[in-house]
Amino acid sequence: MSSAVPGLSRTVFGRQFQNPLLLAAGTAGFGRELAGVMDLDRLGGLVTKAVSLEPRQGNRAPRVAEFRGGMLNSVGLANPGLDRVRAAYLPWLAANLRRAQVLVNVVGFTVEEYGDVVGGLDGAAGVSAFELNLSCPNTSAGGIEFGADAGCVRRIVALCRSRTRLPIVAKLSPVLPDIAGMALVARDAGADGIAVVNTLPGLLFAGSGSPRVGNGNGGVSGPVLLPVGVLAAARVVERTGGIPVIGIGGVRSAADVRQYLSVGASLVAMGTAALADPRLPERIVDQLERGRG
Repeated sequence: MSSAVPGLSRTVFGRQFQNPLLLAAGTAGFGRELAGVMDLDRLGGLVTKAVSLEPRQGNRAPRVAEFRGGMLNSVGLANPGLDRVRAAYLPWLAANLRRAQVLVNVVGFTVEEYGDVVGGLDGAAGVSAFELNLSCPNTSAGGIEFGADAGCVRRIVALCRSRTRLPIVAKLSPVLPDIAGMALVARDAGADGIAVVNTLPGLLFAGSGSPRVGNGNGGVSGPVLLPVGVLAAARVVERTGGIPVIGIGGVRSAADVRQYLSVGASLVAMGTAALADPRLPERIVDQLERGRG
């Protein structure tokens, strides 16, 4: 295991990251899935698969579809639920990771569910921070995304802030008309960091005329998302005056990581490219350490 390289190591919301590269939520599972495939401890950290209060089966298959510019996914936030994650998944991470930081992605379908998940996982060994996925549909308000409503963002972040002392990161959608303004709402409600961006909504059809993913529409990720994510990170950094930002979207190389760092992002998460090539994140870390790529 290599030691941290000067210039790459950074302290972000009170946690020491040996380098800026993270695995984005949904692409690393809960870490165990990648054991033996890549050395997770070479990374700055990973964001777990989404955790909801109750287990979720997710959407019907097919759940992913590739296209020229990236991938369309409609997994449906499938996960084993709070109790199982705390009992079985987080202990494995705590026992097997020594240097990579672990952020737990949290989802809810009511404001209260976010607080229940955070409160239920607070104090679990190995957890460094919580990432709140604010792109979930608010079932009590007709399905509108929580992150599209400033009042909901404020209530969710404030509630989660009251349930834990760990850092809280608010993850925002790229379709918000004023993503930097919503980042300010989250910051003022108690968020310690902002993650941008989540996937873009999209729809593709097969030759038969039926949607290519089982749920119909899904989230767009991959290379096409790089300029969207960099612009969002730049706007949030500029408007929020220094709150740490995690840049997400389209990362396939060390050069892409530097795109985000150049606009002031503190950390950078990669997702779709790591699904296609699970050893790519380690190669990117090597490139960053050598000043290449």
